[in-house]
Amino acid sequence: MEYTNIKHIGRMLLPVSLVLVLSAQPARKPFQAQSSSTIDFSAKNDEPVVEIANVAYEVAGPGIPTRPSDERLVLRKTNRSRQVLGDIGIEAKTTIEAWPLGVDLKTKPRYTITLAGTDCQTTDNALLVISRGLEETEWWSVHQLATGARLFDTYVPLVRFSIARDIQTLRYVGLEVPPDDTADARLKEPHVAAVVTYASAERVIREALITTEDPKQASQLRSFADETRQVSLGGPESAAQLRISFSQSYPAAPATVTMTIPVAHDDLDLTHVEAPPRIHVGAWKR
Repeated sequence: MEYTNIKHIGRMLLPVSLVLVLSAQPARKPFQAQSSSTIDFSAKNDEPVVEIANVAYEVAGPGIPTRPSDERLVLRKTNRSRQVLGDIGIEAKTTIEAWPLGVDLKTKPRYTITLAGTDCQTTDNALLVISRGLEETEWWSVHQLATGARLFDTYVPLVRFSIARDIQTLRYVGLEVPPDDTADARLKEPHVAAVVTYASAERVIREALITTEDPKQASQLRSFADETRQVSLGGPESAAQLRISFSQSYPAAPATVTMTIPVAHDDLDLTHVEAPPRIHVGAWKR
């Protein structure tokens, strides 16, 4: 029997599903791309100004949620900033473009994200976490790596944990503090303090609204200048819970306000929330 026939027979013995997957994968073609990073220092009207453009490439994958298990993406991250030295804050814009690996980068990307921000980090081959804080307040926008779709914003560092021991099943938590110019009129209600988001890499699973019966307290909890917020995971592994705290910033006394939200059955257990009197945590949907 000739070798070519053995090869043919070997292919015929492959499981049908595997043959279909192999034939469905697009061919990866060689390509080359390059981009320039620049820095410009000038003095305009006696104001020293630094303008920077940084471009970085990254390959993400495999194992990107909702995509074929062996797919990889090429990301081009472009950060442009302008800062007047001595002033608080900067002007900055971040652009992320994504292509399947093996596609010429001269073609239209699968998606493009452009936001005011200073940096973008890839997390767990699942998320894009974009740093949005351009002045004194740090905050982040969290997007799906697979599609570029926005999941949620958070004003505390992203909290991540697995809800299972045997197979890593990651979940993510953020805390959004609505700014005065929020587009959602419901979040301008004077009793609103914050929104807790519980999500997977694919979707937002639950949102919860933190409110207080005292509008003055709500205003204090929302303050970016006078309040510090933290979210952490605590409790035994079999009964995980989120601990959310609000503390007044130095030099004021902390006067910390703390609440806990259990995590059960891959959801926020809002029926067993522990919170101070007159503070409430309830289901909410954007």
